[in-house]
Formats: sequence, structure tokens, C-alpha cells
Amino acid sequence: MARSILCVLLLLICANHAHLALAAVVETVYDAARIARTLVEQSDTSTGNMATIFPGEHPDLPNYPFSMQEYYASCHSNGSLTLLFLPISRHSRNVLHASSHAASISVTSPVPAASRPRVSLLGNITVFTDIGSVPDRSAIQECYLAKHRDARWWLPDDKDAAHIAYWARFDPQAIYFVGGFGG
Repeated sequence: MARSILCVLLLLICANHAHLALAAVVETVYDAARIARTLVEQSDTSTGNMATIFPGEHPDLPNYPFSMQEYYASCHSNGSLTLLFLPISRHSRNVLHASSHAASISVTSPVPAASRPRVSLLGNITVFTDIGSVPDRSAIQECYLAKHRDARWWLPDDKDAAHIAYWARFDPQAIYFVGGFGG
């Protein structure tokens, strides 16, 4: 009898404080920022999904979204990302036509699933068309190549490169974080 009453009391206490148990599962802003930064910095591939918008004057797809895989490297201590900007690419052309140079880069967990965290970084891109104006150029190049060895064929200021390229910096202005559902 005493054991039954104790069980009922525990159930009532748990039922009355269920919101505390749920609150313990929800990430704080600090937790979300920490998890998001870890996703971006520790990605095995340093490859995200970049989204841009076709220019309004595009003949076939005016103002349509465009999204595709893109290399990045976390080479800055402030959370900015390094990009290799090739004017021939669709993303680069969209960014150059946008007055804000806006884009988003989404990164998921190594094994994407609804129960896993993911983040979308929203910001703008600064393109360094003057190779001499790239801050810490040698460190940026070393950092980027450490993540993407194959990018050595497209480096800025390489006379033998397949295409013209510039270093660029993606500066996040906002993030959209999802910690995962269920699981």
C-alpha cells in the first residue's frame, strides 16, 4: 500500500513538472550557437548547400532561388567562411548581380536525418578581386587547401588555372538553427 501511494505521488509530481523535463531538452541560444559552429567547423567535407537568387533580368528564371553544393572553409576566428569565388559559376553570377551580395549556406550533420541538427547561415559575400587586398592571404590559402586539396587547380592569381578565381569571405548576419526532431 505504501509503495502504491509513493508511485502515485511520484507520478503526480512528474505530471505537474512535465514542463521542466521538456525545458531541459530545448537548446538555449548559446547551445544552438555552439552546436551550429561545431557543425560548420568540424564538417568532414566543408561542403554546404549555398542558396542564391537568379537576377530579376534573367531571361528564363528571374528571381528564382538557386541552391547547390559549395565548398567553404572555416578560416576565420569570427565565424566568417572562406570561399573560392569563380565568376563562371551560377552562384557567383547571382551574387554579383545582387546589390547586397546575399547568400545562405546550409550545413547538416554528417548523416543527415530529421533527428539531427542543421543550420542555415544567412549573410553576404565580400569578393577580393584585388589579390593584394586579401587579408592574411597565405594563411587563407593554406586553410582552404587543407580542406579542399583539389581546389589547387582553381587558385586565384594562378596563370595556369582552368578559370579566373578570387578569394571571397562569407560573413554570416543571421542563423537559422534546427536542433533536430524526435529521435
